[in-house]
Amino acid sequence: LLLNPQALYNPLLEDDEETSDDAFCMDPLCPEDNVETPFGTVCCTMAGIPRDNRPVILTYHDIGMNHKTCFDVLFYDEDMQEIMRHFAVCQVNAPGQHEGASTFPAGFTYPSMDKLSETLPIVLKHFKIKSVIGMGVGAGANILTRFALKYPDLVEGLVLMNINAQAEGWADRAASKVSHVVISHLFGQEEIKKKAEFVKTFRHNISKRINQTNLLHFMKSYNSRSKLNIKRTSLGRKTLKCHTLLVVGDDSPVVDAVVDCNSKMNPSKTTLLKMADCGGLPQLDQPGKLAEALKYFIQGLGYNITPTMTNTLYTLTRVYIH
Repeated sequence: LLLNPQALYNPLLEDDEETSDDAFCMDPLCPEDNVETPFGTVCCTMAGIPRDNRPVILTYHDIGMNHKTCFDVLFYDEDMQEIMRHFAVCQVNAPGQHEGASTFPAGFTYPSMDKLSETLPIVLKHFKIKSVIGMGVGAGANILTRFALKYPDLVEGLVLMNINAQAEGWADRAASKVSHVVISHLFGQEEIKKKAEFVKTFRHNISKRINQTNLLHFMKSYNSRSKLNIKRTSLGRKTLKCHTLLVVGDDSPVVDAVVDCNSKMNPSKTTLLKMADCGGLPQLDQPGKLAEALKYFIQGLGYNITPTMTNTLYTLTRVYIH
């Protein structure tokens, strides 16, 4: 992986204590914790114990998903388990998107993307988290970017999958079923044809595992989002301050949007990873290769994970840096 040279400037930080398998491996029964915010209750999970000398990995899912359906496949990957031996993980569900969520009452006003990002400092305070490496997909990537722009001191790095910085909507699909809109948002047309059974199962999960009324609220919030306030300038203003890895599959419906976002970022701190033979959800399609990329990215931030690194990532894909 061709990370930018500037991304490797930090000396590697060794663990100051012996790593515990129990403390840092994902527990399938990890309890959910409801965090009250001015914009609604946020259901979160916390795996591991935050450490003073390391950030916590903070995840945020896309529409039509929750922390389980979006990230479980990735976190149970062997390489990702290795990363989690060194980092605690906090997973955030957008209000009302977790399994078993109650339907919002009539007249409930769902928070905007900006307000959803404002729930994150409250979550961090609740879990006594000092800083994070954010990892988001789609709508979650958009929310994490807004958070990092407003609270740069809390974010050491970002991994943004399928990020769309524009204020684009689905006006032409307003009359479509919720699951149809979500599927076309998550998967490219070729992928829908090639992986018909997988997409069928995913469509079923959207309909059965997520409250449909609440999902519609989240979709409308993302659909009415404002444009991200990022712009590449000679002085580096109005753009992300942290090192950022942009990820997109080459068969994703948002390839152009991710490339456009990359053009607005600080080139000395941003890497665009376009994953070959990959669909709209890299964390589900190629979790092992994505975990390997995350190892390199985190090591570039100055945190040692393992003394041995494989070279399989070099055959993954081309990396485009603008």
